[in-house]
Amino acid sequence: MQAVQCHQFGPVSDLTVESISLPQPGPHEIRIQTHACGVNFPDALMVQGKYQLTPDFPFTPGCEVAGTVSAIGDQVKHFSVGQKVAAVCQLGGFAEYVVVPAQQVLPVPDFIDMKEAAALITAHATAHHALKQRADLQPGETLVVTGAAGGTGLAAVQIGKAMGARVIAVCSDEAKLALARENGADEGINYSQNDFKEELKRLTNGKGADVVYECVGGATFDTLSRSMAWAGRLLVVGFASGTIPKLPVNLALVKGYALVGVFWGVFTQKSPEVFMQNMQELLGWYQQHKVKVIIDSTYSLNEVSNALQKLTDRAVKGKLVLLP
Repeated sequence: MQAVQCHQFGPVSDLTVESISLPQPGPHEIRIQTHACGVNFPDALMVQGKYQLTPDFPFTPGCEVAGTVSAIGDQVKHFSVGQKVAAVCQLGGFAEYVVVPAQQVLPVPDFIDMKEAAALITAHATAHHALKQRADLQPGETLVVTGAAGGTGLAAVQIGKAMGARVIAVCSDEAKLALARENGADEGINYSQNDFKEELKRLTNGKGADVVYECVGGATFDTLSRSMAWAGRLLVVGFASGTIPKLPVNLALVKGYALVGVFWGVFTQKSPEVFMQNMQELLGWYQQHKVKVIIDSTYSLNEVSNALQKLTDRAVKGKLVLLP
C-alpha cells in the first residue's frame, strides 16, 4: 500500500510517499481502508520534532480518518467488513490503510460524507471536549476564541454558540473575522489593526473573558493571561505561533482564574466512553446544523507536503483533507 513516510525530523518538504506492507489488525483492532484523512497542526509539529509525542522512525503521520472496514480482529464483535467508519488513530492516517483500536472507531451515519466525517473528528472533538469537560462552559458566559478561522478555532466558535455562550473571535485579518462571524461569532477582534487588550476590555465591559480557547500562544496568550474574568478558565489548546508562552502564576492567583490544559488525544485513550458520548452529541449537532465542517482544500497523498506547509503558514480557513 502507499503511505506517507517520515524518516527523520525536519521540514515537511522531506516527507515521501512509499510502498509499505499492508498492516494486519490485532485481536482488538480494525483495519480501515482510508477514504479521507484530516490534516491537523499536530501532524506538522510531529514531523518537525516539535510535538509532545516523538514516534519511532519511520512513521506515518495522520490522526483522523474516515473510510470502510477492511479487516477486523477476532475479538471485535460490533463492526463488520465494508462498514463506513471514522476513527482516531494518533499515527498512520496518511495512508491507503490504517489499523486502529476498535474502541477508537465509530460508525459513520449516511447523513455525513467521508471528507466531512474525517474533518469533523479532531478539530470539533477537541473544541467540544475543551469547552464541555475542561471549561464547563455555561450559557451566557463570554468565550474568546483565538485562531478563530482555523479548523479548531471555527469548531470552537460553532460549539460555543451551540452551548449558549457569547463568542468573541480573534483573528489576524478581516477576511478571517468574516468567516468566524458566518460561523456564529458575536464579536470580532482584528489584533493586527487594533489594540487587542483594549478591544477585549471594551467588548467585556472591563470584566474580561470567562473562558478562552487559546490555540496560538506567544504574545496572544500573554495578553489573554492578563484579560481573564474572575473564576475564568484559560484553556491551553496549542501554539500555532510557534512560541510556547510562560504564565506569571501570580496572575492566576490575583485574578482567581484557572489555567486548564487540553490534550484531546490522550483524553480519547483514557476516557473512550466519554469520547464516544461526545462524538454522538457532535453528530447530532451536525445533523441539526448547529455545527458544520468547513473544508478549505483537498489534496492527494503526493501533495502532503503542500498541505502541511499551508497549515504551518496559517493560511487555512477551516480544514484540509487528504484523499488517499
